[in-house]
Amino acid sequence: MEKIALITGAAGGIGSEFVRTLREHGDFDALWVVSRNEEKLKALADITPVPLRVIAADLTDPASFDRIGALFREEAPEIRLLVNASGYGKFEAVEDVPMETELNMIDLNCRALSAMTRLSLPYMHEGAGIIEIASVAAFQPIPYINVYGATKAFVLSYARALNMELKKRGIHVMALCPFWTRTGFFDRAVDPEKQPPVVKKYVAMYEPAFIVKTAWKAFEKKKDHVVPGFKAKMQVFLVKLLPHSLVMKVWMKQQKL
Repeated sequence: MEKIALITGAAGGIGSEFVRTLREHGDFDALWVVSRNEEKLKALADITPVPLRVIAADLTDPASFDRIGALFREEAPEIRLLVNASGYGKFEAVEDVPMETELNMIDLNCRALSAMTRLSLPYMHEGAGIIEIASVAAFQPIPYINVYGATKAFVLSYARALNMELKKRGIHVMALCPFWTRTGFFDRAVDPEKQPPVVKKYVAMYEPAFIVKTAWKAFEKKKDHVVPGFKAKMQVFLVKLLPHSLVMKVWMKQQKL
């Protein structure tokens, strides 16, 4: 039985950094990578020695789950690691984001993440692990980023509860909650034609390598969630202490909204 790692959203950002560092954190026969961009997935062969299996799929399309589920049944791999890194956000007033875009965001950030987890679980055994990518946004309501933040709150709650539920099977689940991270995320989140942008101030900007290095350490320590970086941890600490009505007012003032 082939032992594999499965990474969604692998074509760039945090997902591709997990690809780059995978060999240092486990012995896998193959790495299955999922994204819409087939060419970028194929290029990942240049950054990892682990044999790649490219799965070009749009995870907002329910048909993709049927195709991936059929592949699992045919190949019957042992999934040792699942990293759900697919997702996106939009920084904009709610009336200015098309409803189709909001629903698509929910589909990718929540529905696809849940589906890929459920599809993988029958092929996971004791010692396997799952990393679900949430966000610091999961800890607070954020005006003008409201749908994205709500989807990440779902991911955090889902991952922590699932970790408790799967302890009896010896499967560890962790939510990774990064703060602002220098990736292609902003290419989609920010409309360059709209000035000034919604988000005008970034308290911190972390590198994907730091986020993933911190994630691996926390994962190996069996933490159920991790917030990489001192400024990010302080942000989460404060929003747990302060009324969220005040937190939102501070955010609005900070961003001059």
